[in-house]
Amino acid sequence: MSVSTEEHILVVPESFVNSIGTIDGFEPDVDRFLKPILASDQLSFQPRGAMEVDPSFKQLIPYVLLESTDASGEVHLFTYTRGGGGGESRLHAKRSVGIGGHISAEDAEGDGDPYTIGMQRELSEEVQLESGYSEQRVGLIYDPSNEVGQVHLGVVHLFKLESPTVRSNEDDLAEGGFVSVKELKQDRDRLETWSQLALDALYS
Repeated sequence: MSVSTEEHILVVPESFVNSIGTIDGFEPDVDRFLKPILASDQLSFQPRGAMEVDPSFKQLIPYVLLESTDASGEVHLFTYTRGGGGGESRLHAKRSVGIGGHISAEDAEGDGDPYTIGMQRELSEEVQLESGYSEQRVGLIYDPSNEVGQVHLGVVHLFKLESPTVRSNEDDLAEGGFVSVKELKQDRDRLETWSQLALDALYS
């Protein structure tokens, strides 16, 4: 892939994040970190290939949880298995409750906030969401225990859906469907690390 066509993704220097505080695992005080990060002149779009192996930068990754509560009051989350197509090969075959991906330079070409535009683009690429919802940012995830985690900073968004009308758009999102939080906790070991952290923090 030539330099001119390589995807450029939104990153922030690790040193800037550390100047605000320390994130290890799930951080519920999202605005303490995210507001200064998104307002910072330290943000930039850098070549994805280089950033995937450079822990001195953190890639900002929206991580959207789709929550539906049934008539009996039981909470379910949209869950899928990461397939073998594009995306992060180091995560394949793990179950996930989070939808999202990189913010690309293209997300900054129009009017509006590139982060929000990128989050909505990733969501619409990966699922067909046909329900109304309320949205809130509920936390940050940073997991330095592995190579993938060292270069990514997850921003956890919780969408509370009016109805469980969601379908996978991509082959990458196999076996997509709603699973009760109770069942997910019982099957916790099959989940990718970020999903485990989000589940533990939000549904303890």
